[in-house]
Amino acid sequence: MVINTNMSAQSSARLLMESSALLNKSLMRLSSGSKIVSPEDDVAGQAVALRFDAQISRINAAKGNIANAISFSQTQDGFLKKVAKALDRMSELAILAQDVTKTDDDRALYDLEFQTLVDYIKDVATKDYNGVSLFDGATLSVTIDSDGNTFNMSGVDLAASAYSAVLSGTDVTTTTNAAAALTTVKAAIVQLSTDRATIGANIARLMYTSDQLGVLKDNLTSANSRIKDVDVAEESTQFARYNILVQAGTAMLAQANAVPQMVLRLLS
Repeated sequence: MVINTNMSAQSSARLLMESSALLNKSLMRLSSGSKIVSPEDDVAGQAVALRFDAQISRINAAKGNIANAISFSQTQDGFLKKVAKALDRMSELAILAQDVTKTDDDRALYDLEFQTLVDYIKDVATKDYNGVSLFDGATLSVTIDSDGNTFNMSGVDLAASAYSAVLSGTDVTTTTNAAAALTTVKAAIVQLSTDRATIGANIARLMYTSDQLGVLKDNLTSANSRIKDVDVAEESTQFARYNILVQAGTAMLAQANAVPQMVLRLLS
């Protein structure tokens, strides 16, 4: 038996320190909900999780861009629905103006409405969405994924030849002019149907892409969770184990510190 060196106490103190460190680590995991509370817990996992976090943030940004592009296209289509009604009415007026039982005074009244609708379409052509022209025909590049790839969204041009023919000088003041106006309005209606189909295709493409990004985000989030998030049931079991070890280690350290006192019995 020795007095100066108590190996039992030293070993007990070392083991207690290790158990206390594990208990503290378990407490931090349970309180934070994170499996990785310091870099050494999972070096590779932390690196992968950081990349996943960044990619998920970029996906959210891309989904926002796509949602705005869809809103832009839906706004375009909303205006074109009204333009379609205007063109329908203009074609009807062009037919009415060709009625041989009508006088030129009657046709002047038809033309008054016709020109009002022309002005309406001209006004729609100047509309914009947050400062971006809706109908200048420009192709817009929409960012559609986390890598910055883009989709070229075809534009609609209300200054295209089919529309400009209607908007520049057509009238229904005579039967001859009404017949010519009907031809140009019908051509504009055909162009409008093509433009609305283009917008519909743009919206469908963007919605498919948005859904795809949603699925990708879910999968990445799930993978990221497996790396970062603590399994509370498993960690609770470990916490109970470490807690028992700390309590037992504390009791045994007290016993180990008491052993040298037995030397006094030999000296008495």
